[in-house]
Amino acid sequence: MHRLITRDPVSGGELIVTRLECPQSGILIEGQFSLGWIGRLTAEQLDFVERLVKNRGNIQKLAAELDIAYNTARARLDEIVAALGGAPESDGRADRRQILDRLATREISVEEAMKLLKGA
Repeated sequence: MHRLITRDPVSGGELIVTRLECPQSGILIEGQFSLGWIGRLTAEQLDFVERLVKNRGNIQKLAAELDIAYNTARARLDEIVAALGGAPESDGRADRRQILDRLATREISVEEAMKLLKGA
């Protein structure tokens, strides 16, 4: 069986389900069905969510499993939250994380990061 695709590969638009079938009973249902919140995520984002649930929401374990930095895993989670229509963090943690990410990539100096963190 193929993996679920949620976006039109040509336009990027959300796909709808038009047919449901139970191979065991032979029941076939046709219509137009929304994929719901799943339809707003890419296949990669769905894989990330699945792994996050399997890790019981522990982003640090997930980052280790994927062999990526914790900040990268958090950024991916933030993208998923945005795709689902969630509000960005409002407590300043996102700003601090962005500053630290910029510092890690040497986009800014330690001194500049310190100034920015004091204002975040």
